[in-house]
Amino acid sequence: MNVPAVGHLGPPRLTAGLDQVERLDRRAHLAVHGELRPLGLEAALDLAERIGLRGRGGAGFPFARKLRAVAQSAQRRGLPVTVVVNGTEGEPASWKDKALLTRAPHLVLDGAALAAHALGAENIVIGVADDGVATDSVLAAVAERRMPAPTRLVTMPHRFISGESGALIRGINGDIPIPPGRKSLASDAGVGGRPTLLSNAETYAQLAVAARLGPYAFAEVGTTDEPGTVLLTVGGSARRPAVLEVPTGVPLMDVLDLCAATIGPGVLLGGFHGKWITAAAASRAVVSRAGLAEVGGTLGAGIMLPLGDGTCPLGEATRVLRYLAGQSAGQCGPCQLGLPDLARAMAALSDGSGGAASLDQIRTAAGGVRGRGACSHPDGTARFALSAVETFTPDIAAHLTRDGCGDPVRGVLPLPDGENSTAGRLVVDWSRCDGHGLCAQLAPELITLDANGYPSLSDAPVPPWLATGARKAIAMCPALALRQDA
Repeated sequence: MNVPAVGHLGPPRLTAGLDQVERLDRRAHLAVHGELRPLGLEAALDLAERIGLRGRGGAGFPFARKLRAVAQSAQRRGLPVTVVVNGTEGEPASWKDKALLTRAPHLVLDGAALAAHALGAENIVIGVADDGVATDSVLAAVAERRMPAPTRLVTMPHRFISGESGALIRGINGDIPIPPGRKSLASDAGVGGRPTLLSNAETYAQLAVAARLGPYAFAEVGTTDEPGTVLLTVGGSARRPAVLEVPTGVPLMDVLDLCAATIGPGVLLGGFHGKWITAAAASRAVVSRAGLAEVGGTLGAGIMLPLGDGTCPLGEATRVLRYLAGQSAGQCGPCQLGLPDLARAMAALSDGSGGAASLDQIRTAAGGVRGRGACSHPDGTARFALSAVETFTPDIAAHLTRDGCGDPVRGVLPLPDGENSTAGRLVVDWSRCDGHGLCAQLAPELITLDANGYPSLSDAPVPPWLATGARKAIAMCPALALRQDA
């Protein structure tokens, strides 16, 4: 896996020096950015508040509030603090944190060191994916410098939900890295049950930049409400995909033009838990949380995926929903039942088998999972699906009134290797199937019956938590018509 090209639109800060060298080691880092003085807690809080620093992992939580909550929890309970850098980036379309950790790791470590010094932290933990992209760079960077607290690296499975904060905390604690299933605050009980400051790699890097510049110089670029720059991962139809650093407030079209991207039916903003916007909305959008929300989008984790022309948008949405259904932890009903239903309904709309009723099924399935999951995965997946049906109305009309939009599904939206394979999917031998319907009773999460009583299957791989039901349905099929591709 190779990190995309890194560039900038406007003055480089996070990306400074990366046009000269492939990776900033400690010496090159100091030559570009200069020395960094530690900050006390009050100074760190004041800086984060004055620049309006928010988490850059997607949720956008104010960093100063998180920092204060950890400090207060540690004081109240008399426990030491852990600082966690979340660089797992399980979202397959996102590369900005990996770009920082592989090419400018010391900037991230600077921010973690600032936070650790301000909080008097006992240790620092850096979480990365087990895809091998950032591991060597981070280990080398830690070895090149002295941190204010013992610093270690942990690797997480490269899965969508492994980047969720609760999943990362569980993984660091030695548990299975899935969301904990109940709402809890890392500031109260994180690593080892201690108060924990957890934020993503870009957030810490932004803190390090601001500490060197000061709040006034930091705000010389960007908008008044959202000063500074943001890192964006631009992919999809872009002929020059890249991780770009841009000041907030720049037109979205400037970013897409720089990456030679065509929009087509729409642009997905914020990644697979984000929102679609039309080409018309993209033409007037500016890059900021407020600016993108104004046109119905979201900044999220800074992912911009224009769809381009020549691919079926509903087919692309179906691919992603199948992937998201398979990426859940499978520990609650909305994920186990609702997300496969949502993926099936979108597939029925895309291939025309569901007709107009499939639109209602999408809305019903999305409404059934929102606000009911053990984590935010069902909410984000529902948001993606509902945004697709709201944005792609001309294509939906073509699928309902004709034999589709006429475009193939080209796989413009990025999925991990192997996600498009047919391995692991349930398959029916139609020359044998007699429509007994027993399979749908044994594996209702995977199989439904059509109007004629014959099985209707999702062509998504069988997720691990449904494997037992799939095997039972295969074994008990009276006609021996059901199998699972190896």
